[in-house]
Amino acid sequence: MHSRFRSDPKLTARMTVTLFLLGLLYVAFIAALIALLKSWVLVVVIAAALLGAQYWFSDRIALYAMRGRVVEREEYPELHGVIDRLCAVADMPKPVVAVSDMDMPNAFATGRNADHAVVCVTTGLLRRLQPAELEGVLAHELSHVAHKDVAVITVASFLGVIAGLIVRFAFYSQIFGGRRDQNTAVIFMGVMGVSAAVYAISFLLIRALSRYRELAADRAAALLTGRPSALASALTKVSGDIARIPTKDLRTAQAFNAFYFTPALGRGSDVARLFSTHPSLEQRLEQLGRISAELGEAAPPGKA
Repeated sequence: MHSRFRSDPKLTARMTVTLFLLGLLYVAFIAALIALLKSWVLVVVIAAALLGAQYWFSDRIALYAMRGRVVEREEYPELHGVIDRLCAVADMPKPVVAVSDMDMPNAFATGRNADHAVVCVTTGLLRRLQPAELEGVLAHELSHVAHKDVAVITVASFLGVIAGLIVRFAFYSQIFGGRRDQNTAVIFMGVMGVSAAVYAISFLLIRALSRYRELAADRAAALLTGRPSALASALTKVSGDIARIPTKDLRTAQAFNAFYFTPALGRGSDVARLFSTHPSLEQRLEQLGRISAELGEAAPPGKA
């Protein structure tokens, strides 16, 4: 299925390079494991099973975790109407529509492909946004669906999950295992060191990949709707409202930041932003400002 969401060649190139680096890291990691271990296959199988479950059931897992429920047209006619129009323009199947009863304004999309996708918005988002702003947010989420972003991030994170499990496997086998000679200790330290390094590097690369995909979704949404200023307004409004929510009230939601339209980060989270799954608000507004200029639209709110 080819939707009418437009892509950005520069962003696509960055994502391709990041995936290539992840691939190189994967090859190096497997080579190191083969050299250091004889029984690493079980860990890989377990990791593959876990990620397979995430890939196939990501829509159900995300809805359950975010307390979302599927809603019909009769209950939310305006929400369904916006998604119907966007799907028609984008030439893509309509996803399942869900609502989460949360005051935090946000939205997310999940599902392994366009035929098995869910778009969920919070009641807090519906209360705060104007129709054009809501359209921009939903177009952003539908872009994630059209470009199979959940599948891409799941596959990309496979290496990091393996590395994390290897660390645990090596640690517990050293504690509860039998032999503790010098060679075993050297192998143990080698596995721990390599796995920890791979996990750290893959963590950073996946965060970079996620940020690129968020920028790509912003651009695709702005071009599809033709109103980047409305998306910029929604970003400014949602980010500002989330920043006013006490950090303690955001902690539960922060585990799902990779899914969200904008991350659940309060004030004073500068360190967390360095490792964020999303670009900064300033980066996103700057890109939307450039798109506004391309389309001959007025500059988006928040830009000088």
